[in-house]
Amino acid sequence: MPSAPAVSLAGVTRLFGPVPALLRVGLRIERGEFVLLRGPNGAGKSTLLRLLGTAISPTFGTGAVLGFDLVRERSAIRARTELLGHRARLYDELTAEENLRFVCRLHGISAANVTAALDQVGMARTASERVHGFSPGMRQRLALARLVVRAPELLLLDEPFAACDQEAKQLVEDIVGEARLAGRTVVLATHDSERPLLPDRVLRLAAGSVNEAARMPVTASTEER
Repeated sequence: MPSAPAVSLAGVTRLFGPVPALLRVGLRIERGEFVLLRGPNGAGKSTLLRLLGTAISPTFGTGAVLGFDLVRERSAIRARTELLGHRARLYDELTAEENLRFVCRLHGISAANVTAALDQVGMARTASERVHGFSPGMRQRLALARLVVRAPELLLLDEPFAACDQEAKQLVEDIVGEARLAGRTVVLATHDSERPLLPDRVLRLAAGSVNEAARMPVTASTEER
């Protein structure tokens, strides 16, 4: 549904028990936008990204991602989005290459770019090693390779710089840049104020509510401490 926005939420609330993690969120993100999420721990950033990636559903309210209903059309959303969260969602008993090939089979896409993706993230030499022996940084690199292979319409990145060395952090920025050049949508949450990110918009979350903070690049001086 190319005419629909990337994200459209109306009155979305997500409860965990009696506690609202998101509270009556209304949000519209256009296709091709790069949106940066800011806010303190517990503000609802991870919950919002997980909801957009259909890892969880709204308790109340309605929403659509890429034109597909958040509740009724979860499979269609998952086929077009990739959520990179605190857990890399890798299969420990498979090798790095096998993980990527499995993802390709799961989503019905060509595995032709698997080798190139591993090389791009600096894992060509460890492609045949099983993931259970990988460090957190290696796992994050492999998760980035999955982004490269899938090239989803919507990238949902939750603290993607965590566990990354400087080279891997640059990889994150490069992948985001490539996605933007291709006209894809990126929603990224991070506390890292050192990265020279240039989003189209900055959204701040506080106590589960979303506020428009800026339509200009964020700087370290505006970052919440």
